[in-house]
Amino acid sequence: MTSGPSMLLALADVTKRYQTAEGPLTVLDRLSLTLDRGETLALTGESGSGKSTLLHLAAGLDRAEGGRVLIDGADLGALNDAGRAALRRHTVGLIFQQFNLIPSLTVAANLAFHARLAGKSDPAWQSALARRLGLDALLTRYPEQLSGGQQQRVAIGRTLAARPKLVLADEPTGNLDEATGDQVIALMLSLVAESGAALLMVTHSQRLAERLGRRIHLTGGRIL
Repeated sequence: MTSGPSMLLALADVTKRYQTAEGPLTVLDRLSLTLDRGETLALTGESGSGKSTLLHLAAGLDRAEGGRVLIDGADLGALNDAGRAALRRHTVGLIFQQFNLIPSLTVAANLAFHARLAGKSDPAWQSALARRLGLDALLTRYPEQLSGGQQQRVAIGRTLAARPKLVLADEPTGNLDEATGDQVIALMLSLVAESGAALLMVTHSQRLAERLGRRIHLTGGRIL
């Protein structure tokens, strides 16, 4: 498989199986997709259709039994654990349904955390993110002092502070009410576009999926 200059993520004939008490369970079945730089793609499907598994493979958090996963030209199957961790640190940003903030750090320190790990600390960009995300007055607070919507905005800012080329978001508004979720998605899409990143977002909501540039529906580990 070759990738053009605009292609950032490519999955080619990817198969993933898990062992169960009843035998092997195929979660992804020779699945292929591509995502270009700056593109936004929504991944929908019923529970168990393979959405989160696909996202974990794209992040290098899991390995496929067959096929290839490439990010920015790097073949994840050829990388060891350290190599995949370095790719996540420098190229990929992850946003989950669980906010995964560090409880002992303030909002400001949480926002800066990933960028500092990646050696990409940019106080001006971090300040701009805090302002755009409505966190200016909350920088000295701790996660337990924030609402769910505020925590998710911190999680988004923390991810984008490192200026990843690829953002992978797994049900990022799953713990939020609809109105708060809509506000968070709007902010995330605006900031992803501003940063120039590509976005692959898993969501169960067709309504939210329609806000992204392209949509793919998974059924039984295959794209419809």
